[in-house]
Amino acid sequence: MEGKGNISIHAQNIMPIIKKWLYSDKDIFIRELVSNGCDAITKRKLLDPDAEIEYRVTVGVDEAAGVLTFMDNGIGMTGEEVERYINQVAFSGAEEFLKQYGGEGDEKKGGIIGHFGLGFYSSFMVAAKVEIDTLSREVGAAPVRWISEDGMQYAFEPSSRTEVGTTITLTLSEEEREFLGEGRVREVMDKYCAFMTTPVYLEVAGKEPGSEEEKLPINDTHPLWLKKPSDCTEEEYKAFYTKVFHEFEPPLFWVHLNVDYPFNLKGILYFPKLKQEFGGMMEGPIKLFSGQVFVADNIKEVIPEFLTLLKGVIDCPDLPLNVSRSFLQNDGYVKKLSAYITRKVADRLTGLFAGERENYEKYWSDIHPFIKFGCMKDEAFYDRMKDAIVLRLTDGRFLTVQEYLEANKEKTENKIFYASDGKVQAAAIALYAEQGIDVALLDSPLDTNFISFLEYKNQETHFSRVDADLSGLTSDEDGGVELDEGRLTALFRDALGQDELKVSLEALKNEDLPAMAIEDEQMRRFKDMSRLYGGGFAMPSSASLVLNKRSPVIAALNAREASEDTLAICRQIYDLAEMARQPLEAEAMGRFIDRSNKLLRMLLG
Repeated sequence: MEGKGNISIHAQNIMPIIKKWLYSDKDIFIRELVSNGCDAITKRKLLDPDAEIEYRVTVGVDEAAGVLTFMDNGIGMTGEEVERYINQVAFSGAEEFLKQYGGEGDEKKGGIIGHFGLGFYSSFMVAAKVEIDTLSREVGAAPVRWISEDGMQYAFEPSSRTEVGTTITLTLSEEEREFLGEGRVREVMDKYCAFMTTPVYLEVAGKEPGSEEEKLPINDTHPLWLKKPSDCTEEEYKAFYTKVFHEFEPPLFWVHLNVDYPFNLKGILYFPKLKQEFGGMMEGPIKLFSGQVFVADNIKEVIPEFLTLLKGVIDCPDLPLNVSRSFLQNDGYVKKLSAYITRKVADRLTGLFAGERENYEKYWSDIHPFIKFGCMKDEAFYDRMKDAIVLRLTDGRFLTVQEYLEANKEKTENKIFYASDGKVQAAAIALYAEQGIDVALLDSPLDTNFISFLEYKNQETHFSRVDADLSGLTSDEDGGVELDEGRLTALFRDALGQDELKVSLEALKNEDLPAMAIEDEQMRRFKDMSRLYGGGFAMPSSASLVLNKRSPVIAALNAREASEDTLAICRQIYDLAEMARQPLEAEAMGRFIDRSNKLLRMLLG
């Protein structure tokens, strides 16, 4: 068979679209041509199940000649099939083959993923000329060669090929010669072909034939996620994690997904040890495969946003991919898939909490961002996780919300006291510890949002930072000295230059504490949120000063005449109260240090 003709285009101007916009990355042509070779081999296996053939796909790199070759010993094509599958763009050979031979069920499909018939044409994104040399397994079929320089016009002629299979030769355009470098090709193959179903080899022209590197396939045809969880060892899980993600610090634990109904889904999700505090830019990734062919990282339609903080692989052969195999069509199936993955992760976490609580608590500093972010983003995830949310206390213990409320119910009245900085707020924490009140440590950037979320979900429970009020810290006994609240208020306002400063007198249980600075919980949260998300304006302090009636310092201050030394003492008391709840600004800290030195000289002079 020979001749010339024009390719039949099923959509007007489709070639420019394929060459420029169909695929998000040019390097994807390697994936498409290698996976086409794997599909061809899968077809031959289905038709010749007893044949003793060493199946393989080989990618050849010849930088001097400027060509890439993709060779397979699969089913091959007849001249008529080339006319049908190559000359008619968007006519999928895989889809027709399945209709004819595949029947129903995933096993009969045999892993063939082609659907739209466009993958071959991705080669024109990088090639100045494309040649197909093929011989079908059909008895009596003649080998044929197809040649095109633009994907629009072609030449068709007999071939001298004698082995069943197909070789596609790309003469790369001058601007795409980066794909002639061994390192670049190996990088792309490692990305897209690492787990394809057929052994894939890389051969480089000029290298000594039979080198150890070329003897081995670049891919693992039986990846760990295809095994039953019961057949996998801890060492295998950790080794796979290191191999795929190049992480040498082992994961905390993992979730092995293995289900055949209501969808075919397999995969492994790892909980990594966090190297830095949670941030919005941190992602796993989670690699998405379709029939062992890599599709993309972190596809949000399948992988819920909060789970992209994990690392893992998901393989679902039935994913409804669009024509570029890179993005998903909007499909109810995808939503069900996403919900299933979320449920399995929640089940793994709650199972760990119920059965291995000591380990769960040990992992908490690493897993709490996943859990908190997930609860706020996904209602179903929260419903499953709500009883496994724990609070890390300042003394190192862990309690759930309900356990905290039960342990402190006689002193806190449905309040959960917390600190946002265990070191800065150590003095305030100590006050609560003296009264036997537990304090939770909520020091993550997520926690301002998360505690508001928990209050919304549990409207009878409220979170209060240790500097928000005086619950449990006051005494029925005062210091026995009558204090002039008006005069003390005037002194502090004058000393600080704050005419609106709120000053009050309370009997605190700790006599050694002259004063506390407190700020309304909701107002402080609003300020924190404004600062965190860039409200664009500075909010004045809304803290008030509580003077301790039982403090000898305040009693002595009440009796002192208003002098510059008295005002300096007032400023010192105020700064100490502020420092017990948050760091002073740089300028205020400088004044505090200078004043401290002066007060020391006064005492010693």
